[in-house]
Amino acid sequence: MPDPGQPAPPAPLSAVLQPADLDWRDGVIPVSTRFDDPYFSIANGLEETRHVFLLGNGLPARFRPGFHIAELGFGTGLNMLAALLAWRAAGIPGPLRYTSFEAYPMTAPDIARALQAFPEASAIAAPFLAQWAQGNTTLTFDGIDAEIITGDARATLPAWGGKADAWFLDGFSPAKNPELWSDTLMQAVAAHTAPQGTFATYTAAGHVRRALQAAGFQVERRPGHGSKRHMTAGWIA
Repeated sequence: MPDPGQPAPPAPLSAVLQPADLDWRDGVIPVSTRFDDPYFSIANGLEETRHVFLLGNGLPARFRPGFHIAELGFGTGLNMLAALLAWRAAGIPGPLRYTSFEAYPMTAPDIARALQAFPEASAIAAPFLAQWAQGNTTLTFDGIDAEIITGDARATLPAWGGKADAWFLDGFSPAKNPELWSDTLMQAVAAHTAPQGTFATYTAAGHVRRALQAAGFQVERRPGHGSKRHMTAGWIA
C-alpha cells in the first residue's frame, strides 16, 4: 500500500496531447478534475502571482532588454499577463520573452471565463485570446513574445534549446502532480537556467526543495501569500 505521506507515483510519459478537464468552483474558479486542484488562489490569484512569481524572482527590478521567463504550467495564462503588466509598467525596451510548458491546455473560452475574475489581467488579454483561439502557440502582441510548448514537460523541457533568466514553477500540487516536480525535471530546469538565473514557486514541500538544491540551486524558504505560510525561491549556484 502506498505511503499516504509520500507523493503519488509518476504518471507514465504520454505523447498524446489532451485538453484540460475542468469543473468550476462557485462558477468562477477553474478546477482541474484530472488533478483535483484549482488553477489559482481562491483568495486573490493575481496578488499571489505577484507575490510568489514576480517578487520571488526579484521582478520587476531584474528586468532588462531580452529578459526571458520560463514556466512550468501555463494554465489560464494569468502569470504571463501579470508579468506583461509589470514589464509594461517598467518601460523596458523591446518585448519580454516568455516560454511556458503545458501538458493539458485550456480552451480560449475557458481561459476568458477564468480571467474575468481578474479585470486588470482580462483587460489586456484580448490579443492573447484571439491568437490562442486560432490554435497559435507562438504568441506575439504588445510587449511580449511568448511560446507555449504543449505536451509532457518530461519530454519537451529537456529538448528545449532555451535558457531562462527566471522560472515560474507553477504546476499543480506536488502531491497530486508529482511528475512536474521530480528530481529529473528539476535538473532539467537548472540546466535551462541562465547564469544568475532564479526560480520561485508557491510550494514549500521538502522533497521539492531538496530536488532543486540537488540540481544546483541555492534554495530559500520564504513567507507565502495569504494563508500559505511558506513558499520557495532561489538562484542558480
